[in-house]
Amino acid sequence: MKEHFLSSSVRRERDYLRQYEYLVLTVSAEDSLPEARRRLVEHSEYGKWELERSVLYLGGGRRFWLRRKVIQVQRTV
Repeated sequence: MKEHFLSSSVRRERDYLRQYEYLVLTVSAEDSLPEARRRLVEHSEYGKWELERSVLYLGGGRRFWLRRKVIQVQRTV
């Protein structure tokens, strides 16, 4: 199972008003599906990620795109 982040500068066409950061979770055919499901649940509960897209490939591999809104904190002082 492999995870990698896409930078927040990557912008999708429909996200032109909001900025999101993306996490791509790649699961090979040999990895267990319950383990992948557990990791997705952990990311969504604790990291505030939401599932945007999932793909099932011909060989049995899967790829999940998770996103969360980038919160920009402004100084108050």
